[in-house]
Amino acid sequence: MERKKDTSPIVRNNDIAESHVRTPDVEVVAGDISKHRAYFMVFVLLFINLLNYMDRFTIAGVLVDIQNYYHIGNSEAGLIQTVFIVSYMIFSPIFGYLGDRYNRKFIMGGGITLWSLLTLSGSFIGKDHFWAFILIRAAVGIGEASYSTIAPTIIADLFAKDLRTRMLMVFYFAIPVGSGLGYVVGANIAKAFGAWQWALRFTPVLGIICVILIFIVLKEPQRGHAEGGSHLRNSSYLQDLKELAKTKSFVLSTLGFTCVAFVTGALALWAPSYMFNVIKAQGQDADEGNIAFIFGGITVAAGFIGVALGAEASRRYKRINPRADPLVCAFGLLMCTPFLFFGLWLSESNIPVSWALIFFGETFLCLNWSIIADILLYVVIPTRRSTAEAVQILISHALGDAGSPYLIGVISDALATKYPKDERLSPSVESSTLRNAFYITPFVCVIGGGFFLATALFIQKDREKAEKITKVGGPTLNINGGIDNPNLTLGENDSITVANPDRSNVL
Repeated sequence: MERKKDTSPIVRNNDIAESHVRTPDVEVVAGDISKHRAYFMVFVLLFINLLNYMDRFTIAGVLVDIQNYYHIGNSEAGLIQTVFIVSYMIFSPIFGYLGDRYNRKFIMGGGITLWSLLTLSGSFIGKDHFWAFILIRAAVGIGEASYSTIAPTIIADLFAKDLRTRMLMVFYFAIPVGSGLGYVVGANIAKAFGAWQWALRFTPVLGIICVILIFIVLKEPQRGHAEGGSHLRNSSYLQDLKELAKTKSFVLSTLGFTCVAFVTGALALWAPSYMFNVIKAQGQDADEGNIAFIFGGITVAAGFIGVALGAEASRRYKRINPRADPLVCAFGLLMCTPFLFFGLWLSESNIPVSWALIFFGETFLCLNWSIIADILLYVVIPTRRSTAEAVQILISHALGDAGSPYLIGVISDALATKYPKDERLSPSVESSTLRNAFYITPFVCVIGGGFFLATALFIQKDREKAEKITKVGGPTLNINGGIDNPNLTLGENDSITVANPDRSNVL
């Protein structure tokens, strides 16, 4: 059998007859990959995603210990997460390009190996070398970028329609659950061994196990096969970016997700530290491990409930409204706003009520995780999905959680300058300044809700266009530039590159 080159054009003439076969709505259709293997592949991807988020938020669970160890303030502490996110988003487009063109299994295996080794090495940095610790945490983002841009596209190539939605729901359980476990496991391992460094030595061991599972269990599915789009071939990277920029629902949902990332990034790093200082300011005993356990438990429960409710509500609502996905996302963000605001406002006077409000706010915030991924996968054709994932990661983190933890720290430190120097590090001042800095997050939720409402205006048209291209819809083929660059006309202003190096006749 002739090997298909990664640089081939998007569609070959002799594949087009196969494209009109409709794929089942809820069936594993990944070629020679069995259903059982496909399900186990999703489990492995879920496990790796869980570890990624555990590692990412282990730092937040031991943040006070890290600040004391390196003698740093809130600005420098916020920078730990910011540099990680910056490298993560910078390298995402590189792995997005590679993920659309080369074997995804090997890319992920190499990236997770790098991530595990770097995370482990960060635990051995001395107290006089904070900037070395910062650089290693930045490099950890490279390993995570190799995985996050690629894994959802493998699920998209294994499953179709409703079953894909359910599998994405399962996959994205890892975000809130892994984040919550990061707080709990990190803080408690540090407490058990008497040093925060041990919190960074747990996930790398599991990471190596994941690498072994990748090479044993994972099998590369053919891109687009689940949707009858196995005839698709890669266009140029520049063309991919141009098409993504013209897909309004992708652009607007990415901006909405940026607001989600901004809020979750700020909460993830600073919420445990904030509640620690609030409790101390009220004259009560506060234990960082216990607070991390409470916040981690809330995050796990809220995430599990929110992701499941969001995916199921969207799936059912979609039966009567094709714009259900962005509307559910908008509903989640707008409903999160009052719970988050009053959770902060009441934290000074009533800690239990504040915890409860944070739980409901996080639940609504988590409604959209799997839905956003599903939107991207059905408005973007299979051969551009890793690139689309990378672009979404780049934008959402550049404007979202890359800056929000640092911004909260900077605002908090700026507000603290109004107090005498000897009071600035007191729990009462720390809690007051962090709370006032946190008030920016409810307003960002409202902005995000607006972006998702705007997405609803274009989602149906963009989905139909992507499905039409994937199945090679469109009535005519016009030869305008030789066999290297003909255009398959789909409608007004819509075209895709099509070619067969051996034939140039009309289909």
